[in-house]
Amino acid sequence: MCGIVGYIGPRDVTHFLLEGLHRLEYRGYDSAGVAVSSLGGIEIRKREGRVSRLAALLEEQPVSGLAGIGHTRWATHGVPSDTNSHPHTGGNGEVVLVHNGVIENYDSLRTQLQGLGYVFRTETDTEAIAHLVAHHLGEQIKLGSDINKDTCLKAVTLTLGRLKGTYGLAVLFRELPDLIIAARNGSPLVVGVGKGEYFVASDASPLVGFTDQVVYLDDHELAVITADNMDLQHRETGERAPSVQTLDQVSTDTDLGDFEHYMLKEIYEQPHTIENALRGRLDDDEATAKFGGLNLSAQELRRIDRIVLTACGTSWHAGLVGEYMLEEFARVPVEVEYASELRYRNPPMSDRTMVFAITQSGETADTLAAMRECKRKGLPTLAICNTVGSTIAREADGGVYLHAGPEIGVASTKAFTSQVTVLALLSLFFGRMRNLSYQAGKRFIYNLKSMPEVITKTLEVHEKVKHVAEKYAHANNFLYLGRLYNFPVALEGALKLKEISYIHAEGYPAAEMKHGPIALVDENTPSVFIVPKSGIYSKVISNLEEVKARKGPVIAIACEGDEKIAKLADDVIFVPDVEEYLQPLVTAVPLQLLSYHIALHRGCNVDRPRNLAKSVTVE
Repeated sequence: MCGIVGYIGPRDVTHFLLEGLHRLEYRGYDSAGVAVSSLGGIEIRKREGRVSRLAALLEEQPVSGLAGIGHTRWATHGVPSDTNSHPHTGGNGEVVLVHNGVIENYDSLRTQLQGLGYVFRTETDTEAIAHLVAHHLGEQIKLGSDINKDTCLKAVTLTLGRLKGTYGLAVLFRELPDLIIAARNGSPLVVGVGKGEYFVASDASPLVGFTDQVVYLDDHELAVITADNMDLQHRETGERAPSVQTLDQVSTDTDLGDFEHYMLKEIYEQPHTIENALRGRLDDDEATAKFGGLNLSAQELRRIDRIVLTACGTSWHAGLVGEYMLEEFARVPVEVEYASELRYRNPPMSDRTMVFAITQSGETADTLAAMRECKRKGLPTLAICNTVGSTIAREADGGVYLHAGPEIGVASTKAFTSQVTVLALLSLFFGRMRNLSYQAGKRFIYNLKSMPEVITKTLEVHEKVKHVAEKYAHANNFLYLGRLYNFPVALEGALKLKEISYIHAEGYPAAEMKHGPIALVDENTPSVFIVPKSGIYSKVISNLEEVKARKGPVIAIACEGDEKIAKLADDVIFVPDVEEYLQPLVTAVPLQLLSYHIALHRGCNVDRPRNLAKSVTVE
């Protein structure tokens, strides 16, 4: 949550800050602001609402300087407003900072600082940090110290020692206009390295096109940055040499191209992203999958007798599909845990249990905490992750990258299908290691290789889905129903609709409908049945007829050529017929498009839905 940018160097500061904030707006769009440091002091511009409103303010009231920081907010403490927008000032304006995270002890800090005479003007937890830095800086001045890089670093370090919670920080000092101090604990920060310039950002996307050399900060690290130098400090172990990595993104990865919205662009990228997830990982000779990053020997892998998949939101739904695949093909018990629950539970797990953390961003706070807890207990802990250089990717014992490219739309689409593809590869890998036959492995590979082409064909339903969306966009409640592999897809379809159209929707196993949810069925509540050909097709048809008997409108996602469903459902969206375990890759696509077009008809912002942000880096 929240996006941070910073810059120091010869470029136009506000140009980079605004460009960076536009690229980070998916992390929060309640308000935005910048602070620019010059020889005359620090000037602040901030405005409630989207970054475009801040850009308009800067046209009216331009600023220029040697260094600057910026912020786009997802509110945690205090309502969205001009006043609560970042940056925030400390003391009498000698310190200005931006913050991503949550300070759990801000209330007690606020009380202490008010007792010392500091005046609070906002409802945010961040203002307590700013005043605390100013306080520690002032205490050093009282003892006769000059304001220099060392005293500023000490003021920040002393402040961090008193904070409980998470933070990504970028700090400016009025008396040192050529200095930025950045710090992280639990909230991501990356420093871009240029020639005579440095950049700071919450993730790498703002740096694309400006520099391809980056340093990812670890927890408890601080970067002391001037235009010609960066010193990296660890709060406990002291100075360390920065590990500079090369960024492989290109600017076109985050361009809209010919699409109206990022969500639609990312839906249409799925044939390509599934192909990327498969590339180089299929071994035809051995009829298995191969991975370069699991970092476990064959002997260690064969010891595993239980797998735990932990994730949040859409990634959790992908994990449910993975559970079905791994249990069917690898014959190993699998549990799917909400990361927000697992981090606080103490379930019995032996050293023969393997944990996979599934995450698009690699920064999800709950997933990171759950992974760290499992690592602390000595379990082999791996990641299925999209973002290279992210915290989870770096801290996991090993893992698999999705290679889906940046996902900008807040509602995840291509990451879901890429995660399911990787979980299918893992099912093949573990299955062949255990009891899956060579011929079954060859068949599995053949089916996986066909999926990019199948998804391309599936996207031909777009116009049909658009028509269905127009018909049902007025509804205020939806039910999504599927069985076995398509139950997680029902959950995912309902989540997509909730996220971007603000319609109440629930996903259920179709047979569970009669154990309560059927009470919701009426002529105004559409039910979306995911009913492709399967071993229990007739059972799902029976569930569908129960809804029809109660005058509930039915939208069916069915296989091409299914004449029976065409007679029963009010509207049918036909998709290609594939093996049952790969159906989620196909059936998810029309549900993504359905939520997209319903949201458009209701006038919703599909890429920036209210109250949501892309990367949930706070608890």
